[in-house]
Amino acid sequence: MRIRVVNPNTTAAMTAAIGRAAAAVAGPGTVIEAVTPTTGPASIESHYEEALAVPGLLEQVALGERDGVDAFVVACFGDPGLDAARELATGPVIGIAEAGFHAAAMLGRRFGVVTTLARTTGRAWELAERYGFAPLVTEVRACEVPVLALDDPASGARALVVEECRAVLAGGADAVVLGCAGMADLCAEVSREVGAPVVDGVAAATVLAESLVRLGLATGKRGEYAPPPPKEVTGVLSGFTMAAPTAVLSGVSA
Repeated sequence: MRIRVVNPNTTAAMTAAIGRAAAAVAGPGTVIEAVTPTTGPASIESHYEEALAVPGLLEQVALGERDGVDAFVVACFGDPGLDAARELATGPVIGIAEAGFHAAAMLGRRFGVVTTLARTTGRAWELAERYGFAPLVTEVRACEVPVLALDDPASGARALVVEECRAVLAGGADAVVLGCAGMADLCAEVSREVGAPVVDGVAAATVLAESLVRLGLATGKRGEYAPPPPKEVTGVLSGFTMAAPTAVLSGVSA
């Protein structure tokens, strides 16, 4: 089985960390392909950057489809382009916020989220509402560490994430979801330090995608998630023209 884990930003060091987190939980015989788009923002901390990340994400999904990948993980907590990726892919596509919420909901009565910047908390709430988990979320807290500073020891990110996780637990949560793929490397250590379940969405999405493939399940293609109709796309995105009713974009190449 091959699972392509797409980091929608273009920072290769983060892709490597995401790949390690996914590979650590993958079962025997599962190959993890952690990939970086050829276009997009260095990190995703705004709606603008999330929108810019989607073409690069879809490029990697189309390439994975061409190469026979079995499932995909969208490794950004905003779950950017998730619906569009499901239209392109024949196998399951799982977002890390979606997977993290599902996992946390099975670990206690209620859970909270610890994310990077306060400006992203609204998106976390929006996704919790979309996926049906908003009544279970106690709060969404931000540690105010930029995404690209998470792996910098000088940023104090680990201590700040621990502090915010403790605050979430003190507020009545039974578990915590980490609200950024860049926090994947911190998950096990933070969980040990706070003494409660801390969920990394990258790991959760990887295991969930793997499980769906083993169950022989994939996205339904009879309605909304059917492949996009053939249609010309002009300008800088002309390579994304759907030349035929298939999940492969006309201009995508390795």
